[in-house]
Amino acid sequence: MGRVSRRAFAAVTLAALAAMPQASAAPGRRAAAAGAADEMRGMWLATVTNRDWPSRPGLSAARQRAELVAHLDAAVRARLNTVIFQVRPTADALWPSPYEPWSQYLTGTQGRHPGWDPLGTAVAEAHARGLELHAWFNPYRVALHADPSRLAASHPARANPGWIVPYGGRLYYNPGLPEVRAFVREAMLDAVRRYPVDAVHFDDYFYPYPVAGQTFDDDRAFDTHGGAFPDRAAWRRDNVDRLVLETAAGIKGIRRRTRFGISPFGVWRNADTDPSPGSRLRSGGGDPRGSDTRAGVQTYDDLHADTRRWARENWIDYICPQLYWNIGFAAADYAKLLPWWADVVRGSGTRLYLGEALYKAGDPAQPAAWRDPAELSRHLALAKEYAPVRGHVFFAAREVTADPVGAMARVVADHYRRPARPPR
Repeated sequence: MGRVSRRAFAAVTLAALAAMPQASAAPGRRAAAAGAADEMRGMWLATVTNRDWPSRPGLSAARQRAELVAHLDAAVRARLNTVIFQVRPTADALWPSPYEPWSQYLTGTQGRHPGWDPLGTAVAEAHARGLELHAWFNPYRVALHADPSRLAASHPARANPGWIVPYGGRLYYNPGLPEVRAFVREAMLDAVRRYPVDAVHFDDYFYPYPVAGQTFDDDRAFDTHGGAFPDRAAWRRDNVDRLVLETAAGIKGIRRRTRFGISPFGVWRNADTDPSPGSRLRSGGGDPRGSDTRAGVQTYDDLHADTRRWARENWIDYICPQLYWNIGFAAADYAKLLPWWADVVRGSGTRLYLGEALYKAGDPAQPAAWRDPAELSRHLALAKEYAPVRGHVFFAAREVTADPVGAMARVVADHYRRPARPPR
């Protein structure tokens, strides 16, 4: 997923902003309706750059399988009920896909068969342990480098060089091309056809995060397809909207009970970007404004992902914003974003889960609040005051398994004393 480098970038941009006064108690709190018997308790299991699994490329099939099962067992020990498994990290696959090559993170060589089926095994082993398995896809990222010749000879990007855009030292599929959107949708839906996954999951990458001094070159696609839109940003948002709607329809057409969830960056728009109660955004409404934040990235403006609209209009089954900041963090306060998101989903039919930064716990490079192992437990306690919050997902599996400062153990002791079913 590339989360480590992206998160580092976001943290730097946020920390560089001027301090804001800390919020007083947020309005609109309500007693939580969801009991311990019915809540999301998830963890992300990242495979990009071998972040969580496998521990390194080139391990034997038996060793890879053993490591995967160990992560599932760790989820059970932590009384989690869902694993979000990254199966398409860079336009590749962790199953025998007819569309894309085997992932290099398995064998060290893109396109080389690993000798087993990781996604099929993960689904079976998760279900055997009472866990849901959500298949996590990155739609548009092609490579963490900018050299198409390094891709497998069979890679679709090699056969269709007009589909890719180099940007920020990486390669991306161009979301502005209808043929790209159709291809990536079918490549992802292949996994849904083959396996009884409980959900399809997208992370926060749509158009790439901004890189200073660089331009995402989609001029030709905009000239060809963007004529009906007032500006390029509106066209780009429509491209992403179409992917979301078409993927949602495709999932339901294959497996009616398989859900669709998205985990965006935690800030849709800052209030000072969208301040007026009477303004009419192209997102389809003008009622709630942006959040009381000063984030350096806004999904609506920078990633062209109208995450608020998807949740409010119930295009997706659940949304899991990455609220990767501590309570009281000036630029993006967890205690301010939590009620904002609760208001977004209230009455929509979209389930709200909160993404939690377990990876920050105990990290001396993070704000002082993260050195307290109880910080995440306080997040869960605060979230119980808001009825729309139906659970939490922790980034990521490596920290759930190792729990270096006991933050996950504290969450379990304070909030997860009994098992829970995931909400449906």
